[in-house]
Amino acid sequence: MQHYSLTAPAKINLHLEIIGDRADGYHELVMILQGIGLEDRIDLYAGSTQAIHLHCEHPDVPLGPDNIAYKAAQLMCREYSQAYAQYGGLEITIDKKIPVAAGLAGGSTDAAAVLVGINLLWKLGLTQPELQTLASQLGSDIPFCLEGGTALALGRGEELSPLQGLDQATVILAKHRNLFVSTAWAYQSYRQRFGESYYQKPETIEVGKKQAHSADLVSAISQQDYLKIGQLLYNDLEKVVFPEYPKVEALKSAFQEEKEVLGAMMSGSGPTVFALCSATAKAQDIIENVRSKINDSTVEFWTTELTNRGIQVKS
Repeated sequence: MQHYSLTAPAKINLHLEIIGDRADGYHELVMILQGIGLEDRIDLYAGSTQAIHLHCEHPDVPLGPDNIAYKAAQLMCREYSQAYAQYGGLEITIDKKIPVAAGLAGGSTDAAAVLVGINLLWKLGLTQPELQTLASQLGSDIPFCLEGGTALALGRGEELSPLQGLDQATVILAKHRNLFVSTAWAYQSYRQRFGESYYQKPETIEVGKKQAHSADLVSAISQQDYLKIGQLLYNDLEKVVFPEYPKVEALKSAFQEEKEVLGAMMSGSGPTVFALCSATAKAQDIIENVRSKINDSTVEFWTTELTNRGIQVKS
């Protein structure tokens, strides 16, 4: 039976700035996206029937059309119906290591891996730009997840400009186990609260992009200045998430009090908070200090690293 195994890294946002409204109903964003070493494993097999079967032992992962990885398989079946007819359906297994609904693009990166895996399994020979086009039909984070690394992202997040890669800092992730934040709610709440300040017309949106606060961070990345990078972390969605979920703000504050932490921020719409530090050896001490200050047994921690990897095929 034909089989491919792939790794799918998570991502964090080093910068997330909301500029205005788009005609398609989404927000116009300026983001800096960064891949991290925490990753899922995706196994794809050619099925014996025309059905798509998705398997995952994590109880919070849907196994049908509500799963974006499943939707990625459906998209490929529609777009490449002759290959689908020739090779049959798919058996997809997700070994889930990335926290679910955590602002780390766990579902998006799984979907990116499915696109890459089916391309190989069905011998389609699609180029990276062709995969990017397919990915943008599914979700805003998926084009980035294909390549990973460090990138400036505009539009909904699908307009990507690669930046010099970062791989010299340790990342500590922390999340309350039973706390989930809806991405749709976060953006809707931001629009309700700050929508009057949005740029609305295409020409003013372009002005807004040029005036975005990301330029200093892009410069710090180009200089590999990790201290400056930590100081320049920025996320507009903290303005609506923190008042509603004070535990997330408390977690960020606890990290910021640690002298070995270069910077801390909520990733995406949360509720995961990440902290950057310069030495892996310091990570466990930071975790123990933060755990003591928070004193909440539902907070889970992960230690990983910045990475330049996107979707990778395992031998």
